[in-house]
Amino acid sequence: MHHARQVAQTGFWAVARRLPRIVREAIGVAWATNRFDTVASLGLNIAAGVMTTFGLLATTSVLTKLFAAGPTPDRVRAALPALLLAAAAISARGGLTIAAGWAQARLIPQINYRVELRMFEATTAVDLAAFDDAGFAEEMDRARNRGLREAAAIVDGTVNLVTGVVGVLATAAAVTVIQPILLPCLLLAAVPQATTAVRMARRQYLNLLGRITRRRRMWMLANLMANRRSAVEVRTYQMRAYLLDEYRRMMRAETRADFDLVRAQTITRIFGASIAGLATFAVYAVLGSLLLAGWVALAAAATALLALQAAHASLSMAVFATNSLYEDALYYQDYLDFIDRARLRTSPAGGRSTTGFDTIELDGVSLSYPGTETPAVDEVSLSLHRGQVVALVGENGSGKTTLAKLVAGLYRPTSGVIRWDGTDTAELDRDGLAAHVAVMSQDWWRFPFTARQNVLIGRYDRAPHSSGPSVEDAARATAAHEMIIDLPYGYETLLDREFKDGQELSGGQWQRLVAARSIYRHAQLLVCDEPSAALDARAEHAMFQNLRRHPDRLVILITHRLANVRHADQIFVMRDGRLIQQGDHDQLMAQDGLYRELFDLQAAGYLAGPSSRAAAGPAS
Repeated sequence: MHHARQVAQTGFWAVARRLPRIVREAIGVAWATNRFDTVASLGLNIAAGVMTTFGLLATTSVLTKLFAAGPTPDRVRAALPALLLAAAAISARGGLTIAAGWAQARLIPQINYRVELRMFEATTAVDLAAFDDAGFAEEMDRARNRGLREAAAIVDGTVNLVTGVVGVLATAAAVTVIQPILLPCLLLAAVPQATTAVRMARRQYLNLLGRITRRRRMWMLANLMANRRSAVEVRTYQMRAYLLDEYRRMMRAETRADFDLVRAQTITRIFGASIAGLATFAVYAVLGSLLLAGWVALAAAATALLALQAAHASLSMAVFATNSLYEDALYYQDYLDFIDRARLRTSPAGGRSTTGFDTIELDGVSLSYPGTETPAVDEVSLSLHRGQVVALVGENGSGKTTLAKLVAGLYRPTSGVIRWDGTDTAELDRDGLAAHVAVMSQDWWRFPFTARQNVLIGRYDRAPHSSGPSVEDAARATAAHEMIIDLPYGYETLLDREFKDGQELSGGQWQRLVAARSIYRHAQLLVCDEPSAALDARAEHAMFQNLRRHPDRLVILITHRLANVRHADQIFVMRDGRLIQQGDHDQLMAQDGLYRELFDLQAAGYLAGPSSRAAAGPAS
């Protein structure tokens, strides 16, 4: 709905005044995509228009010969050359139109591919922080859901507009050559029909605009009633009757709106048909007067009637193309604006290469998310060394995950410096830095790939025989191998039930697979954000044993299960974005601080003291 009211409040002639700029943009897009198909689609349509002129002129010659005095056989023989010329012109016009349609049909998918690729090149290159900006996310959705398809739409509309205009001009040219005085008759008959078409299209658009909120709600309800993800709760809470009642209520209102639209359009059509009928009667009256006065030959008058039909079809095409081009161009501009904005949110390529690190230092690092006043990370300074297992501890919202993403290079600090072996990471090549980082996120995505591919994408471009674990080794390290072997097709099982032969995994099984992906990446820095939240005790034990087994990397561990951080080399305790404690487990337990408080709270749940047993009572 972003441009809906702007379109609704803009008149046809205001739209027409913007057409030259829109047409230039459309031709520019088409030209950049494929010059041959652009020239062919436009040039062949223009050539077809020229054939229309020749066909009408040849038709006039045929009728002149047929209406001449003399025996019928003689008149037919005299008209034969003109008849052959008319047939050739009509055949040529048909062939040219088909060829132009072929070029236009070729052009559209090429444009779609080009703009889609450009869109996703931008979305995959922008800094992660861009997705935390609500304005950026809204523009991205609008560009993706509407702007993408409008690039092809404005090119298609422009070709249709050119075709319609050329058709009208070709018809007008033929009428002018035959008898210039008939040209006003042509316009008089065509304008009422075109005006009616504009009014009907505008009325339909305004009606749709008024119903858009209800139609969106209907789409939402339909999605809830026919969606695998919502199916469990719909049945658990017996929501079927409620959802159906809501849908029926929306549908009744939509049906009434459809009836209102049909009634309004019928009235407009009746009014337009009446005006068009009067105009046609006036044209016939003028033609009759001209015939009686001897100013127009009968053959010319008959050709004028044929020209009226051709002009009507061409003018209707041009009007509809004009109507749609304006709105399509607005949304295509959204796409262009988003591409420009994404370019500003993308870190420049290049920078110093890196072979990894031995030490990572944070010096007064802070980060504030867009639209927030309180920093998520506030003036944090610390040193990390390869070979360590480091834990970040704190309550929800303390800044642990954000700090880990800063260390991993997923975010750039708003203030302060992060250094790899003394070099500011802002000076390093972004892709080169990312190659040394793996992140085991708590919000993983269930990729609809095979089990093997879900692990391989951790380092899909790894060269053969290079260092690093195999897919099976990574799966064994995270207790995922046996689970994968038990799937119907083992490692080649597709993990999505929405596809044929697809399988679904539980949350814990998915977490093992995600962990295997991170292990397979074989990176010097491994960030584990709640890596065992969905795991059972056995899988959790296996995972943490593996994490402590590799002294050649830095492991940053974020978890609320403090029993898993007891053996960490360094524990950093966060509160409200600030670093408030640091040390190993014994040092922090010796302090009367947040870490000890949280650890004791968790430990109490595993201790069955006398009071706990007494409260529980005898077993039954």
